[in-house]
Amino acid sequence: MSKIKCLIIDDEPLAIKVIENYLLRLNEFEIVAKCESAIEAFNILQNNKIDLLFLDINMPMLTGIDFVKSLEQKPEVILTTAHREYALEGFEISALDYLLKPISFQRFLKAANKAAQFIHTKEAAKAPPKTVAAPVSSSSASTEEERFIFLKVEKKMLKVFLDDIIYMESLKDYLRIYTKEKEMVVHYTLTKILENLPEDEFIRIHRSYAISLKKVNAIEGNQVELKNGKMLPIGRLYQQTVKDTIYSKGIMPNS
Repeated sequence: MSKIKCLIIDDEPLAIKVIENYLLRLNEFEIVAKCESAIEAFNILQNNKIDLLFLDINMPMLTGIDFVKSLEQKPEVILTTAHREYALEGFEISALDYLLKPISFQRFLKAANKAAQFIHTKEAAKAPPKTVAAPVSSSSASTEEERFIFLKVEKKMLKVFLDDIIYMESLKDYLRIYTKEKEMVVHYTLTKILENLPEDEFIRIHRSYAISLKKVNAIEGNQVELKNGKMLPIGRLYQQTVKDTIYSKGIMPNS
């Protein structure tokens, strides 16, 4: 298995040194380059294969968020910043993780392991999956537990029960599905998989997220709280539809 090639981008040399020292402890990662501006990073990306960016947000001339948005071919991203208020921007660029400075090695290791699992899974899922199996319709006499879809995960077709799905996250040309027991990454789009799921049970709430309505615990402002405690943002274009759908289903208690 090839090493994950990393680029560290931060306008603070000390912050770069921290990330560099942490990565040197992990055999699975290779530091290709380090730089102090997004402009310098852009030139490096033109000449090197990079799998993962460790990216500061507040930088001169071009912020880390705007830098990622400007790229046509985007590596995976772990954001590193001293500012909590940029968390939603991290959602917008599908960052794998969001590390707040000062970064402990324990927290860094958790993010690195998450990135490694995702990148290696993505590499193993290069071939597009077979057509996703349609779930059993609600008019069927089958029980709730019998409704499922088949998804290609790594090298096998995996049966996923609809009632186990909590939410789904779009990652460029891939999709991360969160269930009761685990997470899985498949080479599929959010739009396409929703075509194969019951529209009265699954709804898109953001360009990057779709949820199971059965797993909604509450809606507060422009966020949805799921039963596992996860808070997800509701995209501006989806706000009215999401709120109308949730209230109409009686998922929210009357005030």
